[in-house]
Amino acid sequence: MSPEEFDAIVDAALDEIPEELARLVHNVVVLVEDEPPEGEPDDLLGLYDGVALTEREGGLLPQLPDRIFLFRGPLLDMCEDVEELTEEIRITVVHEVAHHFGIDDDRLHDLGYA
Repeated sequence: MSPEEFDAIVDAALDEIPEELARLVHNVVVLVEDEPPEGEPDDLLGLYDGVALTEREGGLLPQLPDRIFLFRGPLLDMCEDVEELTEEIRITVVHEVAHHFGIDDDRLHDLGYA
């Protein structure tokens, strides 16, 4: 699969985030990388790098954007076809956006997104 086709699936998954939630996501960038960073598991599908909204303190100083990473290699390795890949990207996007809202892995597991 080409990087452009993969990115189109990611874009579609982001478009599926309900408007009432998407409206609350501020200063977050979604990036696709080929592989997880050094020191992370090789099969890591996504990563939230930032401060959850529930942990932020008020302030007037600008902040760098939080980042959501999706890792193309592990996602492609895990999935056998485009349908499975599309569903796994959707789940991973929801999982990482949930971290932005302060939802931890245990709760995500309970909800079926871990």
